[in-house]
Amino acid sequence: QVQLVESGGGLVQAGGSLRLSCGASGSIFSFNVMGWYRQAPGKQRELVATITTGGTTGYAHSVKGRFTISRDNSKNTVYLQMNSLKPDDTAVYYCYYNRGLDYWGQGTQVTVSS
Repeated sequence: QVQLVESGGGLVQAGGSLRLSCGASGSIFSFNVMGWYRQAPGKQRELVATITTGGTTGYAHSVKGRFTISRDNSKNTVYLQMNSLKPDDTAVYYCYYNRGLDYWGQGTQVTVSS
């Protein structure tokens, strides 16, 4: 089992920045993929960004150039730096861990006001 705890969400004005953090604990494998998904009201959950333990990253087209994912493997923690936020970025952001099975955090609300 893997437990994920997110922090860092909140309310910010358009153009502002937020940094999300997610710490993983439990049965952590040395190689895994962590990342962030989001779900806006009335919409399906969508991929935001992922990162492997080796540092390979992937981003949704809608956030490329604005968001940066990083991780500290010694702390089993992944971060999402979100800059130039837009109202369309408003959603619940979920931390994600994959090593064969998928694990999810409880979600953290990000609200961007116009």
